[in-house]
Amino acid sequence: MDTEKESGVESCNLGKMEDLSNSDGNYDLGYQPSPSFVDQNDQSIPETPGYSTLSGESFVYGRTCSETSAFSDPIDDHSCCSEASTSHWPPTRSMAQNQAVLSRLGTKQQGNEDEKQLDYLESLELELEMMKDRFAKLLLGEDMSGTGKGVCTAVTISNAITNLYATVFGQNLRLEPLNPEKKALWKREMDCLLSVCDYIVEFTSKSQNLSNGTALEVMKSRPRSDIYVNLPALRKLDAMLIEILDSFEDREFWYAEDGSVSSNSSRTGSFRRVVKRNDEKWWVPVPCVPPCGLSEKARKHLRHKRDCANQIHKAAMAINSGVLAEMEIPDSYVASLPKSGRASIGESIYRFMLGTEKFCPDYLLDCLSVASEHEALELADSVEASMYTWRRKACIKHSKPSWGMVKELMSDVDLSDKNHILAERAESLLFALKQRYPELSQTSLDTCKIQHNRDVGQATLESYSRVLEGLAFNIVAWIEDVFFVDRAVTRQE
Repeated sequence: MDTEKESGVESCNLGKMEDLSNSDGNYDLGYQPSPSFVDQNDQSIPETPGYSTLSGESFVYGRTCSETSAFSDPIDDHSCCSEASTSHWPPTRSMAQNQAVLSRLGTKQQGNEDEKQLDYLESLELELEMMKDRFAKLLLGEDMSGTGKGVCTAVTISNAITNLYATVFGQNLRLEPLNPEKKALWKREMDCLLSVCDYIVEFTSKSQNLSNGTALEVMKSRPRSDIYVNLPALRKLDAMLIEILDSFEDREFWYAEDGSVSSNSSRTGSFRRVVKRNDEKWWVPVPCVPPCGLSEKARKHLRHKRDCANQIHKAAMAINSGVLAEMEIPDSYVASLPKSGRASIGESIYRFMLGTEKFCPDYLLDCLSVASEHEALELADSVEASMYTWRRKACIKHSKPSWGMVKELMSDVDLSDKNHILAERAESLLFALKQRYPELSQTSLDTCKIQHNRDVGQATLESYSRVLEGLAFNIVAWIEDVFFVDRAVTRQE
């Protein structure tokens, strides 16, 4: 019996050695290889029924330093030669778990891709609905009844740009980056509204030589001159203003409502010091600064951004004034002009404008002592009406029926004519008034021009430059508010 047992043990050991010799030579004794390490190209190893090896593209689980696999059961060395040991083979159990994990991973990845595709399709659908809404209002002239009683296309685009600015920047009363969603909304919808300018062209003649040497003159289209010059400039000013707001992401000052604690109250002495301004408006948040005031670096940054915003404001205002000057004067405004420019501006201003040999508009404004913006707007309306009244009288001898010919006729007017001199001085006074009060609202003539304008290109340029002018002015005012509070806190210290 002992001899038979010893021979059985030896045969079992020989079976183990043969199994080890068929495996990789780097395996140590007692190491059970997982199915991923079996050479699938080795045709000498028969395939066990119910067992399939992992393909080369499948995920491979590596082994740890321990002697047993995390996916297998403990191995009993005494049962290696018994037939019941097949139920404990680690490859069969590990393979099933690997396939289950791979199936779950594949399902999860497919689900993420489907979710991304759904989000992308939903965003496209939202943009398509927005385009339908915009162009429906454009075609209907904001008249949802469809009876043709809406405004013209030029006024519709002008109103759309104005309303978009109010939606995006209306609640933004602080020096801080624009909300990403609002920034994307501004860019997306402005691109949509400005796209109409891509199709406003003018035709110019161009000489073209044929292969036989014959010279032909052909017509070539190009963007209209005012759009070609002003629209890229306005886009650049727009990007610069957004960049100015983005530069205030990390700042030393903060904002808080009246009587409350600021959002950055973690710093020492962050409770707001109430600094009253002479022209404080209840809806504008008051900036707060540290108890010791702003650092020199922060002040330098604020000065630089204020100067940039001020230059942008001047550029946008110049473009807006140029576009308004090119618009036709409506007949309704001409009919409402006073018969006498003298009665429109008043006796004292008339005598000052006519009595002095060298007219100084700034001195006249100092003498008038305009106290409020409302008074300045009333003065601007009266001066502008007087200016066009005197121009009409200066050109009336030509007896031209159309008011649109006034600009051409002014070149033929006698420069020594009294009406011409008064019109020129009224224009210089109006210009000085707008320079002194840059926040001045639009005059009656400007409003009338915008309402009766039919030129889509001019309407787009005017509204775009107007909203950028307003944003630049607000940024300058917000920076001045910060400097005001900083000076007040510094004096208190």
